[in-house]
Amino acid sequence: MRAGKGSAAEESPLGRDVSVPAGPVRLTARLALPAAPRGLVAVTMDTGGPTVAAALRHAGLGTVRLDLLTVREAGDRHNLFDVPLLARRLGAACRWLGGETGLPLGCAGGGTAAAAALEAAAADDAIRAVVCFDGRPELARPAALARVRVPVLFVVGEFDTRLLGRTRLAAHWMPGPYEIAELPGAPHAVTGGRNADVAAELARDWFTGHLDWFTGHLGGPGATR
Repeated sequence: MRAGKGSAAEESPLGRDVSVPAGPVRLTARLALPAAPRGLVAVTMDTGGPTVAAALRHAGLGTVRLDLLTVREAGDRHNLFDVPLLARRLGAACRWLGGETGLPLGCAGGGTAAAAALEAAAADDAIRAVVCFDGRPELARPAALARVRVPVLFVVGEFDTRLLGRTRLAAHWMPGPYEIAELPGAPHAVTGGRNADVAAELARDWFTGHLDWFTGHLGGPGATR
């Protein structure tokens, strides 16, 4: 499934269903690769639906939308807050996807998956950038946050003061670069409508800027000489 070899995912902008190995389970996912992808972003299902993934695809980035829990596991609310489990699943999925496509990787997560994305990035330097939407980044373990050196964008509604506080707490532990984007007049960032569109545009710019740098320096598709 190497990029640029005419895979079935490249034939449709909406991609195709794939089963991604992640430790002892396989995760349900939707993979879409443009003809000459600039990078690949793993988008967890709680980041605002297809809006974010569509914006990334329109910018020339491949996307894989995936659930980090099986249907049976999702029925137990405790699993939704098992950040180490979610991080292991996301990290394993990213390693597999990177090996299959050879593309620079990014992660976008919402809810507790935002913490999982940060822990996955701390454990695997193949993940080059992270975007967190309305997430719970403070649920990531401090020891993991202290190893996050990749660029991280936090997208938060201006009026969600509790989440803003949690986000600043998590960011304080991170040694790497980060930005906190507050959406004016918004209680939440990715619940739909104009807020979701703006959040998607912010994610698009973040990933294209940071993943393009790695594409160019590693000699991948679209690399500069």
